[in-house]
Amino acid sequence: MKRRQFVGALAAAPLLGAPKRKTVAAIVTEYRHYSHADVVIGRLLAGYSPNAKHMLPRTHVVSMYTDQVPNNDMSRDLSARNGFKIYDTIEQAITLGTGKVAVDAVVFVGEHGNYPTTPLGQKQYPRFELMSKILDVLEPQKAKIPIFSDKHLSYDWTKAKTMYDRVKKLGSPFMAGSSIPVTIRTPDVVIPPGARIDAAVAMGNGDEDAYGFHLLESLQCMVERRGDGETGVQWVHRLAGEEAINWINGEGAWSKPLFEAAAQRQPKWSGELTDPVRRPVLFIVQYKDGLKAAGLILQRGASSWSWAGNVNGKLESTYFGLPDRSRPLPHFDGLVWCIEEMIVTGKPVYPVERTLLTTGTLAHLFQSKGKHARVETPELAITYRPPAKPWYQHA
Repeated sequence: MKRRQFVGALAAAPLLGAPKRKTVAAIVTEYRHYSHADVVIGRLLAGYSPNAKHMLPRTHVVSMYTDQVPNNDMSRDLSARNGFKIYDTIEQAITLGTGKVAVDAVVFVGEHGNYPTTPLGQKQYPRFELMSKILDVLEPQKAKIPIFSDKHLSYDWTKAKTMYDRVKKLGSPFMAGSSIPVTIRTPDVVIPPGARIDAAVAMGNGDEDAYGFHLLESLQCMVERRGDGETGVQWVHRLAGEEAINWINGEGAWSKPLFEAAAQRQPKWSGELTDPVRRPVLFIVQYKDGLKAAGLILQRGASSWSWAGNVNGKLESTYFGLPDRSRPLPHFDGLVWCIEEMIVTGKPVYPVERTLLTTGTLAHLFQSKGKHARVETPELAITYRPPAKPWYQHA
């Protein structure tokens, strides 16, 4: 038996004397090497290492539905190695072909795959359409099983809010989002509950859509701990290039020392913050309680995400991750731990409202991109309280 087959068989086998593991239906857009399906579901199959300690999965993937099957698909091979069945429909994957809900949880990974893009540059992943099919199975049977949805809920605000409302009405434990808020922080910075935060920024790189969501999450998971809890977003404005630089040097001068502090946390940072060669994209976010915030996407100098803010009169800053990785994508260990913890306990580790707010903020920033103007966001008056003690990796 090859090593990979042995690991898969070991993960699939019940542990002697251990309680029966919760069963999972995996619903994914595609499953290929280093796709989100691979780095999330793969850990549910073979184990993972939260806080640098390897553990076998606490759940058991028993079925899968793949919306697309590329030439480099891994799901069929993994099905044979790990013993789960691939079904032709979402309904069959959740009912195991019986017509009744037959799994304990659904893990939905709607990231990656060959899908169209909007004129503004948003990838039209069918998260709304696939989640609708998941709920079409669960709702008639009032099956309040845990559901996890990877990354933002949709590129479209109305679709995202509809998804959220349906799951909440059903009453299922629900989490969404990405690995960034639950990865290690360098240095380890925890915002105390009720802190006064006057201004905050986040910095990152990459695509404005997929990575812009990470940028907003790295901002939100820190500022949500202020005052009496999250109050929602009042308006957003997206700027790029010279307009972004002029704003940082002018109207947004309050953000410059914070951006410089966030830049210093970037492992490969050098040079001037406002160098046009970095091709900046700026997200300005005004919160309803008066908090001023901004996010900066740079194509040179930044790698991954950093944060800085004025907290209780002191400038704090951190980097999400380790400057030097010892192995590929270790930040997904924290996310998978949170997914399994919700499935095992029935309680989300962090509020899904964070994802709803960041989803809506990003969607409205793309509206701002199209209109070349500030966009008011009365629909984003989303309030919630974060957990008193946030969970994220420390090793």
